Amino acid sequence: MPTQTKWTLTGDYFENCNCDVVCPCLVSPAAPLTAKPTRDVCDVALVFHIDRGKYGDLALDGLNVAVIAHTPGAMGAGNWTAAAYIDERATEAQAAALGTIFTGAEGGPMAAFAPLIGKMLDPRKVPITYTVTGNSRAVTIPGIMQMAVEPVGSMHPSGEIWGALGHPVAPDRMAMAVGSKGSTYTDHGMRWDNSGRNGHYAPIAWSN
Repeated sequence: MPTQTKWTLTGDYFENCNCDVVCPCLVSPAAPLTAKPTRDVCDVALVFHIDRGKYGDLALDGLNVAVIAHTPGAMGAGNWTAAAYIDERATEAQAAALGTIFTGAEGGPMAAFAPLIGKMLDPRKVPITYTVTGNSRAVTIPGIMQMAVEPVGSMHPSGEIWGALGHPVAPDRMAMAVGSKGSTYTDHGMRWDNSGRNGHYAPIAWSN
């Protein structure tokens, strides 16, 4: 078994799927990932901004990544179709490192999903703009993805609902969110509109 390259990263993340708020994959009487999505299939985008990152001696600061997945039923049943989008500003070495991290090939949170993926589509280098405005997050990949999430309404003074949901990406702290109007994805023969659907966001701190 080859020795893994040590890596770490910190940053911010959000996701937007087609489930009704709140997604039963994480919040349900059924075991995690075994409940059927509220619309029978799951169409989800997870988007990441790296504030600080190192893959060995290679810096990954400031780069963005998006990962999309379609599941034909309960997430835990597997047979996912997935694809990754890598920031076009990444060098070839950085792109390779990001591909390794975000497919879970060298450990870390995304390794939890790797056994569930039946078809991994070719990664693409694209312009990715990730923005944080107050408690809202948004991403733009021209011609492919325009998504944003904002907090689910709350009586808490912060206006947010946070929970320790055990999600591999951010197990200890994750906000409940909802997709903003116009949250769409079009690529690889798929077309989604996740406006008004389930979302989450959180700070991330990963390593292998």
